[in-house]
Parts: sequence; structure tokens; C-alpha cells
Amino acid sequence: MALTDKQKLFADEYLIDLNATRAYKAVYKNCKNDETAAAAGARMLRNVKVAEYIQQRMKDREKRTEITQDKVLTELAAIAFSKGSDFAKVVDEPIISHGKYVIDPDTGKVKTFKSVEVIPTDKLTEEKKKAISGIKEGKYGIEVATCDKVKALELLGRHLGMFKDKVELTNLNEEKGKLDNVIAQLRGG
Repeated sequence: MALTDKQKLFADEYLIDLNATRAYKAVYKNCKNDETAAAAGARMLRNVKVAEYIQQRMKDREKRTEITQDKVLTELAAIAFSKGSDFAKVVDEPIISHGKYVIDPDTGKVKTFKSVEVIPTDKLTEEKKKAISGIKEGKYGIEVATCDKVKALELLGRHLGMFKDKVELTNLNEEKGKLDNVIAQLRGG
């Protein structure tokens, strides 16, 4: 049994942004209610033929784009496990005045100050470069911006099942029993 035209349209719309509610409303124009569309979209995704079609299209896209889960996880890991010292380090710079080193009279050594030295990108591994979101000349020198480390850690943690969103489900039979008791009391029984 093949997909109906509407099922195929729904699946193709769903593949745009993986939003079943939006996809359902795009295909079934008469459906204006988000809750109805969400429920119908969820039912559509449980349809075996629709699910198989979506999975096949996703596999085809993965082959075509060469974007795999492993690649995404590798990129997230590069961001999540990067550290500031990969891109810059604090160094002691000599203090120079009038072309001469300033000597500390107590120690006889050259006075220094702390400075930040940016690591040249050609000295960074490809793995480290993945965590950089931008480099620019700022007001106070070169600025290296990195991708959001916390977000990358969160996404990796979710992938590993570390963070469970707490969902409370009410026992519907218990609630029905309570409702039946209230109705019986109202009827005088």
C-alpha cells in the first residue's frame, strides 16, 4: 500500500523543519487549531508507511549531504570540550621604556606585565578550530569568539539521555473514579 498524496505531502513538509503541527496545517488547510493539528500530525507520524517514507528520505538526505549523527556529535564534542587556553594564553611581557628594559631595583630583573597572547590559527588543530565562531580585530585587540560550550554540553547530554524532562502523568482511571463519585453524590446516591 503506497502513501496517499496527502500523506506524502505531509511527510515532505515535515522534513523541512521536523514540525508535525506546521506540516499538518500546511497540507490540511482547513485545520486552523494548533492542538488539533498537533494531534493529527502525531497520528500521521505513527503511520507505518509515513514513518518508513520519512526514514528513507532522511537516509537519502544523509547520503547526499554526508551529514551524519556521528559528524554532528563530533562537532558538538569539539565545542563542548574546548577550553580558553586552546586559543590564548597569559604571558609575561617585559616593560620597555624609552627603548630600554625597565629593571626592578630590588631584584635586578627585568620588570614584566601580564599580557594575553592569541594562538595563531595555523598553530591550532582542526579539532580546536571547530569551536571558533569568529575572529575579529576589536577595540582592545584581536577577539576570538567561541561557540556556546554550555549549549553543546547540554545537547550531548540530551543525546546520551543524561537529562530527563520530568513529565507527570495523572492516573486517568483514578481521576475517572473520583469524577464518578462526585456525579453519584450530586445525584444523591
